Amino acid sequence: METKNDNALSRSLQPRHMFMITIGGIIGAGLFVGSSSAIETAGPAVVVSYAITGLLVLLVMRMLGEMAVSMQGVRSFTEFARAGLGNWAGFSIGWLYWYFWGIVIPIEAIAGAKILHDDLGFNALTQLQTGGILMVLMTGVNLMSARSYGEFEFWFSSIKVGAILAFVLVAAAYAFGFTSPNGNTLSNLVSHGGFAPMGWVAVLAAVTTVIFSMMGAEIVTIAAAESTEPAKAVARMTSSVISRIMLFYVLSLTFILAVVPWTDIHAPESPFTHALEVMGIPGASQIMNFIILTAVLSCLNSCFYICSRVLFVLAEKGDAPRWLVKTNAQKVPSRSVLLGAVAGFIGLFAQAASESVFTFLVNASGAIILFIYIAMAVAQIRLRRRADAAGHKPVLPMWGFPYLSYFAIGAMVAVLLAMVLTPALSTQFWASVVSVVVVLLAYQVRRARG
Repeated sequence: METKNDNALSRSLQPRHMFMITIGGIIGAGLFVGSSSAIETAGPAVVVSYAITGLLVLLVMRMLGEMAVSMQGVRSFTEFARAGLGNWAGFSIGWLYWYFWGIVIPIEAIAGAKILHDDLGFNALTQLQTGGILMVLMTGVNLMSARSYGEFEFWFSSIKVGAILAFVLVAAAYAFGFTSPNGNTLSNLVSHGGFAPMGWVAVLAAVTTVIFSMMGAEIVTIAAAESTEPAKAVARMTSSVISRIMLFYVLSLTFILAVVPWTDIHAPESPFTHALEVMGIPGASQIMNFIILTAVLSCLNSCFYICSRVLFVLAEKGDAPRWLVKTNAQKVPSRSVLLGAVAGFIGLFAQAASESVFTFLVNASGAIILFIYIAMAVAQIRLRRRADAAGHKPVLPMWGFPYLSYFAIGAMVAVLLAMVLTPALSTQFWASVVSVVVVLLAYQVRRARG
């Protein structure tokens, strides 16, 4: 006879794992590569775009933190929507979040295969075969235990953090003239059309590109359910996320733009690689390719973890097949992990068979995370008002409630409107709307069937 605890998740993630999971969640390949397109859009003032985005992400994380500490029994942050808005929101947000990260699995596998194949010389296999091998490896890691996921993420994140810290020190020495043959290069921040050569509207417009590179900080609220100190992990995340964004994004990009004229940076080239080459660092390209590969594998590892835990919770609530609740001897929802792998392989083969199909799938997830964050913010407002009415004070309260909560919602709606008005991004918005409509219809079907 199966008891309720037979399918309980483990609590094997240690504080050091949670610390690095928190950091790793906001450092992806988008920083190392995607930042070049943002620089082209806004020039040196792109650092302001990142600072604005960082502030918005901070507000969202604080709202999640308030709910996570108040409801420590919740295993996935998507369930805050159910608590605040009802079952329809729990179903819809859970599946949309699963879809968002399910699409990222093949994206990261393809990116990793491309780096190995084209940049690091591992071309004995095709990109499709290499991508498949990467997916099998990360599936294996996530089937072993939550602790194995945490260990891999600990080391992946350690490499990313160490690389950025080293880069900031080397670039700062060059920018201030200590290692530059021509003295300090800080003038690059203003000498090529000014600090905001494209105007301040472009700085705000760049937020629509920048915001997606910072998504993922909420991973810690999911991993906290399997940590030894869940409340402390969430509290630490919400109190330190802004300092990490300022260091990893704003400071590193400031020194890049001080070392390299922004007019010399072009997508899809990595601005980090370009800066290292300008500073004369031997093997700069190979170094950055290895670091970018690490960032990709870190994200791929986290994708499997997130997808499996979100699906596990959906199954617990009856919003996914109950057989997905089953855990293995290591207390891992192995069937949910494998279903994530299946979704990833479908995406991988879709990309190989028809890039247009895969492009649609990617576009259909483009704005989903913003819809999810908005739903979370609305849920936080409703839950907080209920708590206030009952006389309960939150342990980790949202700052400036309710004004900053409403501000965050307004800012995210503004980003969505900017996407609609930006030709290059409007397709993603409307394809994402289709995804939302499909999930809402699926809920109605489920509800009709009881």
